[in-house]
Amino acid sequence: MLWVGIGLVIIGIAFFGLVMLLVKPLNKLAAVFSSLQVTTDQLPQNINEVITEVTETIGSGKDTLHMVNEQLKELSPMLHIIGDAGRATNHLSSSMVDAVMRLETSTTEASEFTHRNRLEGLYGALTLGYFFFQKGKEFSNERNIVDEK
Repeated sequence: MLWVGIGLVIIGIAFFGLVMLLVKPLNKLAAVFSSLQVTTDQLPQNINEVITEVTETIGSGKDTLHMVNEQLKELSPMLHIIGDAGRATNHLSSSMVDAVMRLETSTTEASEFTHRNRLEGLYGALTLGYFFFQKGKEFSNERNIVDEK
């Protein structure tokens, strides 16, 4: 029994030494838990502030979107008019392209006709004659204006 008592005393001394050794880390752990408690106590308030700000931001976004929709409703008729003008312009330009293509086709056919019948010289002479006729008219008009003064 004496040995059991000595063993228990040695175990007690070892346990006491272990407790003394762990006191400092356990105090630091207690300080960490205390700091954690302060942080978690403030957490609900912080979350409420964040939720309030998010709600305000979403409300502001909804108001902005509503304003944009209203402005688009006001601009919608103008945009339709611009679209109609664009379609009309497109139709006009395609009509002009068709007319130019028909003129090009007829000019090509006329050019082929003159080459086939060897009438280039005749057309050239007629064009030159018409040019001289026009210049003569201009010259006589200028002469008449000078004579009248």
